[in-house]
Amino acid sequence: MGARGAAATSHPLSTAIAIEVLRAGGNAIDAALTACSLQSLLEPHNTGIGGDCFALIWRSDTQSLHALNGSGYAPQGLSDARLLAAGVDRIGAEDVHAITVPGALDAWNRLLHDHGTRSLAEILAPTIDYAEHGVVIAERAAADWALEIGKLRSDEGARGQLLTPSGDAPRAGEVMRYPTLARTLRIVAADGVDAFYRGPLARTLVATLNRLGGTHSLADFAEFASFYVEPIRTEYRGLDIIQVPPSGQGLTALLMLNILRGFDHRGQDPVGADRFHLQIEAGRLAYGIRDTYVADPAFADVPVEALLSEAFAQRLRERISLQRAMPVEMVLPRVGQSDTVYLSVVDGAGNVCSLINSLFHHFGVGKVCPETGVAFQNRGAGFRVQPGHPNSVRPRKRPLHTIIPAMALRGGRPVLSFGVMGGAYQPTGVVHTLQNVVDFGMDVQEALDAPRGFRLAGAFEAERGIAESVLGELQARGHPVARAAFPWGAGQMIAMRPESGLLSAGSDPRRDGVAVAL
Repeated sequence: MGARGAAATSHPLSTAIAIEVLRAGGNAIDAALTACSLQSLLEPHNTGIGGDCFALIWRSDTQSLHALNGSGYAPQGLSDARLLAAGVDRIGAEDVHAITVPGALDAWNRLLHDHGTRSLAEILAPTIDYAEHGVVIAERAAADWALEIGKLRSDEGARGQLLTPSGDAPRAGEVMRYPTLARTLRIVAADGVDAFYRGPLARTLVATLNRLGGTHSLADFAEFASFYVEPIRTEYRGLDIIQVPPSGQGLTALLMLNILRGFDHRGQDPVGADRFHLQIEAGRLAYGIRDTYVADPAFADVPVEALLSEAFAQRLRERISLQRAMPVEMVLPRVGQSDTVYLSVVDGAGNVCSLINSLFHHFGVGKVCPETGVAFQNRGAGFRVQPGHPNSVRPRKRPLHTIIPAMALRGGRPVLSFGVMGGAYQPTGVVHTLQNVVDFGMDVQEALDAPRGFRLAGAFEAERGIAESVLGELQARGHPVARAAFPWGAGQMIAMRPESGLLSAGSDPRRDGVAVAL
C-alpha cells in the first residue's frame, strides 16, 4: 500500500518499468504506455503494435474522465456481400480477412499527446532496448506459446520472428530477441506514427497483407484514427461503474451488474452455488443481449440507454429462478478465451490509467510481416458474415470487440481501476472481481485470487478452488458442469482512498504479473 503511485501489470518487468517512469516524474499515462509497449516482447502472444487498444483515463487536474476507442476497422475492400460471393460464410481466426487495421499505435500516440508528459520515442525506448538485447520468457507466457507452435510454423514471418532457431517455442527462462521489430520501433520513434500508417512501414505492411490475400490498402492505414467516446456507466451498490461503449462488449458487464443489483448477496458464500447460479444466469442473459445488439454504432443502432434502463433490467431479472437454470435455448457466449494484456496505473497526483491492449487470439491471426516483425491481430473474426445483422462485416466497420478496461467512481472520483483479460470471459471477470470487493468485502488481491468459473455453451467450467459439492448443487439446478482446463482470465486492480490518498494494488496469480504501490 502506498500514496505516491501504483502499477499492476501481467509481468514483473513491465510493472518495474512503470514504477521507474513514475519515480522519474512521468504520469500514469506515460507509465502505462511504456509498460504496455514492453509487454509486446514479454507476451507477444497477447499484445503488440499490430493489435488494438482501449483506455479509460482520469485527469486529476480537470477532474474529468476520458474514454478512447483504439480499435481497427475492416479494409474498404471487404464486405459480407463480397465474402458470400466468394463462397465464404464466416471469417476464421487464421483467415487474412480477420486482420483489421491495427489501432494500438495511433491510440498510444493520441493518449500521450492529450494526457501524457512523455513523447512516443521516450515510451518506446525501453522496448527497443530489450528487443535488441533480449527478454527472459516467464512461465505462463512459455506455456501459452508452446500451444501455438503449429500455428506459428505455418507462416514465414512467424517462424522467423517468434520461434527459436530450432523452430520451437521458447521455454521458461530462455531469452528472446526481436531485432526486426526493434528496427521498426526505431523508425516509429524517429518519424512518428505517420511512418506506420502513412509511410514506408505502411507500404511494407500492406504489401504483406496483399500477398497473403487481403484486400487492405494504403488508404485503409492512412485514414485510420482512434477516437474519444462518451463512457457508459451504471450504478452498483453506490458506485458508478464505467465502461467504454460499443463496439466494445463493456455493455455486457453493465447489464450483468444491473441484473445482479436486484438480488441480495449478503450472507452468500463467495464460492458457493447461490452466488455462481446468479452470475451464470445474469451472464447468459447479458451475453444474449450482446450477441443481438452490440456492434459498431456508426453502422448499427445500438440502443444503449434502453438496454441499461432499470425497466429493462427488471424484465431480465424476472426470467431468473433462484432454484432452477433457465432453458438451454438461451443464447450463450460463442467464443472461448482470447489473449490480451491489461494494465492499471495510478500516479501520486491522482491521475488514473485503465488500459487494455490485445491481438485477440494467441498471436492474433498467426501471421507476421517478415520485414517489420509486426504480428497481425485477428479482430475481424468477431464479425458475422450475415447481411442485415448489426455485427455483419462492412467496409471500414469495427467488429464487436471483447477488450474492456473498467473503472469505478464514488462521488465523482475514482476508487477502483481494474480489468480482467480473457476474451468473452471479460464481462464476467469484471463483474466477479467487482462483486468480490463490493459484496463480499475482499481486498483487491483477495478479489483477484478468488476462484472463478464461466458458463460456456457446453457447461459451467469451474476452476479447482470451487468445491465438488458446489458443482453438484449447480448441476441439480440444471447447469451442466465441468472442470476448466485453464484458469479463467487474469486481472489487475488498484484501489484508491481519496480521503487519505492511499493506494492498494493487486495482480492476478493466473499470469506472471505483479503489483507495486509506492
